[in-house]
Amino acid sequence: MTRVLSGLAVADFKDRVRRPAYVVTLAAAVALGYVAVPDAGAAWVIMQLGDHRGVYNSAYVGTATALACGLWISLGGFYVVRNSIERDRRTRVGQLLAATPVRTWAYLAGKFLSNLMVLTSMVGVLAVTALVMQLVRGESTAVDPIALWQPFLLLAVPLVTLTAACALLFEALPLLRGGLGNIVWFCLWAVLVTGGQGPGLPLGGIGVHSVALSMYRDLSAQGITVDGDFSLGLTYLEKPLRVFDWHGFTPTAGYVLARLTFLGIAVVVALLPALWFRRFDPARATQPTEPPRQNGRAADAVPAVYVDEAYVEEAYVDGVPRSAGGRGAAAALLRTPPRPGRVLLRLWAGELRILLQGVSKWWWWGAGLWLVLGVSSPVPGTTRLMLPVSWLWPVLVWSRLGTQRHEHAVEGILGAYPSAHRRVAAEWAAGVTLTAAVGLGPLVRLVVAGDVAGVACWAGGALFVPSLALALGTLGRTHRLFQAVYLPLWYTVANGLPLFDYMGAIRVGGHPAGLPPALVFTVSAVLVAVVFLTGPLRRLGRG
Repeated sequence: MTRVLSGLAVADFKDRVRRPAYVVTLAAAVALGYVAVPDAGAAWVIMQLGDHRGVYNSAYVGTATALACGLWISLGGFYVVRNSIERDRRTRVGQLLAATPVRTWAYLAGKFLSNLMVLTSMVGVLAVTALVMQLVRGESTAVDPIALWQPFLLLAVPLVTLTAACALLFEALPLLRGGLGNIVWFCLWAVLVTGGQGPGLPLGGIGVHSVALSMYRDLSAQGITVDGDFSLGLTYLEKPLRVFDWHGFTPTAGYVLARLTFLGIAVVVALLPALWFRRFDPARATQPTEPPRQNGRAADAVPAVYVDEAYVEEAYVDGVPRSAGGRGAAAALLRTPPRPGRVLLRLWAGELRILLQGVSKWWWWGAGLWLVLGVSSPVPGTTRLMLPVSWLWPVLVWSRLGTQRHEHAVEGILGAYPSAHRRVAAEWAAGVTLTAAVGLGPLVRLVVAGDVAGVACWAGGALFVPSLALALGTLGRTHRLFQAVYLPLWYTVANGLPLFDYMGAIRVGGHPAGLPPALVFTVSAVLVAVVFLTGPLRRLGRG
């Protein structure tokens, strides 16, 4: 059985590391290591004690990087590994496995180990990056391997192990298998990382409190008065922090036992679906299996795409019906007859109808509520609260941009279209239309108030979000990538970090304090250019 488990895990891991997305994942881990140990004059920090931070020695660099690793990989890593069961279902490998004597718990254990191997490989890359960053920053060149890498074992590995298990659990629950599960995990992650840092928590929370206590003791021993509390997370700085010497903390036996208990809980969570998961075997199912749904659609639905010089229409043969009533009133209004002329207009209408396919009426009610509240709120409230809420609401719809051709296996059909750039432009325009529509309430309020700077920031955000969604969807070919990137980006804005404010939500003295609109426009243009270049480059690579 050990050989079976290792074979399943290694085979699944090898299949993942062959994909370009894995290289992108490792590159993101290196970038995270750079962010965790910023330059002394940088305007951000990951870990601080009031107005102080530690000297960049092995203990401090290792702890800061390990905590950043545990926090952010537990978020982004969830989206990276949560498609293992779905891939077996989509490729029909699961049906082959159902015919083998492999037990359900063994199958789940193999998937869990594969998830864990992917995430721990990211932890390993970050551990090496921590060593490089200590030498690059140059505040201390004496390397202590134990002080540098011990925090990764005690802080990062338990969190990513629990993440690997939860990703498997979510895939085994039909309700959380699709886009809703991605949002639920983001909310759970936010509660875990904010509520898990306090004292007196079961198992010591996420293990941060002991680290903070050790730092406070060293500060007190050095006679340094701290102005502020311990902070973990990406924080904007108005002035550089002062430094102090910290040589790490010595974990107690109870602390180590709590970390090991975390690992045990993760194993239980990973194997829990064996109680109900039937491993793709229809003979063991108590009722007909409904195709899994992705972002409100049946994942196994085969789209029929009708393409002519200037018109695109999509229907779902085995999923959402083709009847006008199945599309919803809003999508039905966008139907345009296939007459010559008005090429881009009809393409835009077709792409918008495809983008909004299957959106429930409750979603539209929610969008209407945010619009009314955005119009009726004063400018500070509509930009700080209603605009971020409005531009979080369509996250599952945005994530369809750039992914549907691949997820529904119609790239070959659309590849025969003579003017692919028109279709891409129409898809981008559909995304911009949706973004502008859901953010219309705050825009109206800004226009009425005569806030030109606010309108410019709003316009930048309205272009940036669909450009980011289309670029990530085109590059990653999965809706999860955009959800994994956009949710933490939105979270930084909601938390008041102007460094990444792309929508003008954060204000100082009544004026937007975030990114300049010109910079947001430029980034949006670069993202759109990436989309237009990706198709030709892929065809060139295949040639």
